[in-house]
Amino acid sequence: MRLLTKRLVFYVALFAVWELAIRLFGISPVIMPAPTDVFRALGEMIGDGTIARDLGASFMRLAVGLVIALLIGLALGILLAKSKTADDTLGSLILALQSIPSIVWLPLAIMWFGLNEKSVIFIIVLGSAIVMTINVRTGIQNVSPIYIKAARTMGSSGPDLFFRVLLPASVPYFVTGIRLAWAFGWRALMAGELLSTGPGLGYTLKYASDFGRMDMVLAIMIVIGIIGVTVDLLLFQRFEQRVRVKWGLEAAH
Repeated sequence: MRLLTKRLVFYVALFAVWELAIRLFGISPVIMPAPTDVFRALGEMIGDGTIARDLGASFMRLAVGLVIALLIGLALGILLAKSKTADDTLGSLILALQSIPSIVWLPLAIMWFGLNEKSVIFIIVLGSAIVMTINVRTGIQNVSPIYIKAARTMGSSGPDLFFRVLLPASVPYFVTGIRLAWAFGWRALMAGELLSTGPGLGYTLKYASDFGRMDMVLAIMIVIGIIGVTVDLLLFQRFEQRVRVKWGLEAAH
C-alpha cells in the first residue's frame, strides 16, 4: 500500500508540474499539449469506442504472433541446447538477430507480405521468438548436473531423461522467456501497427500524428505504457514469481 501511495503521489506531482509548465510558458498544444488536454482526448476515445476497438484488434494480433513465436522459440531453444553443431552455427545467427530492433524488419515485412495483418504478425514473431529461443536454450543447458547424474543412476536416459528431468528443471527459464516474449512482442506490435491499415493502437497513433493531434498521440502512448506495465505486473511477474518459489529458486513472501 505504501508503494502504491508513493507512485500515486509521484505521478500526480509529475502531471501537476507538466500542466504548470505548459501554462507558464504558453507552449502550443501542437508541440506539447497539457495533461488536461491529453486526458480529455483519452476520454473522447474511450467514449466513442476507439480504445476498445483498437485494444481488441491489437490483442488479437498479439495473441496470434505470441503463440507462433513461443512454439518456434521452444523448438529452436531445444535444438540449440541439444545440438552443439546447431548451437555453434544457428545459435550465432540468433544472437546476431537479437541485436536488430523489430522496427528494422518493417521494410522487408511490407515487401514480403504487403500492408496487412501478416506483416504485423511477422514483426511480432521476430520480436518474441528470439528471446524465447535464448531462454529455452539457457534453461536446458543450465540444468544442474546433480539432477542428471541422479536420474541416470536410476536408469533414466534418452527421451525419458529429457522429458522427465531436463524440461521440468528448465521451466523457470521458460516462464521468464514467455514474460520477455510478451514485452518484446508488445513493443514489436506497436511498431508493426504504425504501417497497418486496420484498427489498432499503433494505427490510431499514426493517424493522430498525421493530423497533428498530439493530445491523442500522448493519450495513446499512456494507454500503451499502462497496459504494458499492468499486464507484466499483474500476470507475468506474479506467475514467474510463483514458479520460482515452487521450484525453490526464491523464498516465499
